[in-house]
Amino acid sequence: MEISNDSAVKKPKRLTSVVWNHFERVRKADICYAVCVHCNKKLSGSSNSGTTHLRNHLMRCLKRSSTIDVSQLLTAKRRKKDTTLSLTNISFDEGQRKDDYIKPTILKFDQDQKKDEIVNLGSSKFDQERSRLDLARMIILHGYPLAMVDHVGFKVFVKNLQPMFEVVPNSAVEQACMEIYGKEKLKVYEMISKLHGRINLCVEMWSSPENLQYLCLTAHYIDEDWKLQKKILNFLTLDSSHTEDMLSEVINKCLMDWDVDGKLFALTFDNCSTDDDIVKRIKEEISQKRPLLSNGQLFDVRSAVHVLTSIVQDAMEALREVTQKIRGSVKYVRSSQDTQGKFNEIAQQVGINSKKNLLLDCPIRWSSTYLMLEIALEYKGAFSLLQEQDPSYTSTLTDTEWEWVRSVTGYLKLFVEITNVFSSNKCPTANMYFPEICDVHIQLIEWCKSPDNFLSSMALKMKAKFDKYWSKCSLALAVAAILDPRFKMKLVEYYYSQIYGSTALDRIKEVSDGIKELFNAYSICSTMVDQGSALPGSSLPSTSNDTRDRLRGFDKFLHETSLSQNAVSDLDKYLEEPVFPRNCDFNILNWWKVHMPRYPILSMMARDVLGTPMSTVAPESAFNTGGRVLDNCRSSLNADTLQALICTQDWMRMESRDFNPSSSLSALPLLIESN
Repeated sequence: MEISNDSAVKKPKRLTSVVWNHFERVRKADICYAVCVHCNKKLSGSSNSGTTHLRNHLMRCLKRSSTIDVSQLLTAKRRKKDTTLSLTNISFDEGQRKDDYIKPTILKFDQDQKKDEIVNLGSSKFDQERSRLDLARMIILHGYPLAMVDHVGFKVFVKNLQPMFEVVPNSAVEQACMEIYGKEKLKVYEMISKLHGRINLCVEMWSSPENLQYLCLTAHYIDEDWKLQKKILNFLTLDSSHTEDMLSEVINKCLMDWDVDGKLFALTFDNCSTDDDIVKRIKEEISQKRPLLSNGQLFDVRSAVHVLTSIVQDAMEALREVTQKIRGSVKYVRSSQDTQGKFNEIAQQVGINSKKNLLLDCPIRWSSTYLMLEIALEYKGAFSLLQEQDPSYTSTLTDTEWEWVRSVTGYLKLFVEITNVFSSNKCPTANMYFPEICDVHIQLIEWCKSPDNFLSSMALKMKAKFDKYWSKCSLALAVAAILDPRFKMKLVEYYYSQIYGSTALDRIKEVSDGIKELFNAYSICSTMVDQGSALPGSSLPSTSNDTRDRLRGFDKFLHETSLSQNAVSDLDKYLEEPVFPRNCDFNILNWWKVHMPRYPILSMMARDVLGTPMSTVAPESAFNTGGRVLDNCRSSLNADTLQALICTQDWMRMESRDFNPSSSLSALPLLIESN
């Protein structure tokens, strides 16, 4: 209750509540008053009245200092109200104050904190610097534009939420993001440097609406707990001076900056048409530091999903005119309710009972074109009769064209199914690709035998593109499949007999020799580990400065002569044992984790091989015919800021584990715990 102004007499009694920092206790006759030092209002100061009404007045007082730490008042109230916290809820109208309160939550956000460390919003003192960094982390994590701090709505929201927070300008947020990037980069660098296994690198090209080009380098590896991991290392803006010839120099520089050029197992490019000279120059540069395993036979990998999409585009281009007719037919039927109704009646007349509606495709997503053709085939009879009954309908197809559509749709169905297998797997280890790619190979061989010149010529063009991919990646695909205990050499024998026929045995021997050569390299490396000249899976033996050790070559000699003495190696033991039963719950990484003691050397090799990314396409882009395009907001940033935001977002999301790893645009909710 409010008391009228009167003369003040200070009471010398010591007052312990923090609320008395903002009131003077005065006495007039036998009555005690509490006078607000900010607005001079008088309230009851009797000890029987408590301090709740004083605290409530203080939080409503419009003339109080902006430096008051309201959280101290709330802490005192919490002790009296069974740990219930309250914060003043200020409406969007800054001139209005309410008596309502908001219960805060306990928030885990600062990546620098320990996981069990929490921030109590009601009891901690406001920290401008901490809040500035939290704001930067939020912007990084969710991909918000830096300019959001200049938005009026954001400023009002923050003002009402915490009046003491000084909203920082765009440039200050950018600086904070760069600070966080620097700290997080150091963490990633230290983590990679401690890896015992090798890493694999994905090379992806991005573009922007302004036709700028970007280079994204992503490290893929299997960690010490046998979990498949990936981290974006660089996202570089390529200016016009960066010719394709210079791409190898850019990549090599990034590898050296991260100090992974000596730990690289394989390099995966997103495009099969990437110039072989680029890969050659990268291999030559890396080989100067240490020899590549198996002479680099497994080093050059191309994205499986990209090659499938490229092959599909060949089929789409061959059927382009026919597809345009079907697209026109669908548009015509859907142009009005009358036409749609008439078409439905015709469909019933010819006995079509399909419940699917005609679909108009999105040309840049080839899976939607497949669905459009597939559904149109079901209504073939209705389209033929519509031509007779409606003279306005002109997008007609001949019987031959309909047969082409039927055949090509059958081809596309296979590619849709396989692409779905690749893109839906949450742990896409390298072993899963071999059987699917072999199915494509077998089908292409059959399609080339078609008696129809149109279909056979189209299939030959598709197979020529596939053969280029197969020549580069077949050994890597096969080795990964052999390291799947459910398949081993048997799967290679099964598919190669269908693909190569009479020459299958020679091809199988090439694969067998390839995996043995790779295993021998790991065996030599394992021998040298005991001498301290190499780390498991990190590099091959190197020259030592210790001139007294003249027997470095003895380890290699010992290994080679041991093989000739019929010693059973990890690889021989693994291949001779029965295959593991196939089941849907099989986890290959768990299997190898459990069997490490039994196959110590082979498991090192399996870790690196299975971690090879056989595809670089994100699941949401699997069916896109265009490349990956950066949005206008990010493409307007300078090169350093862009790289910092994209890399740090990836690292923070991977650390939190509360996100869809396949989507770079998915929103990650704040980690909130409320009791």
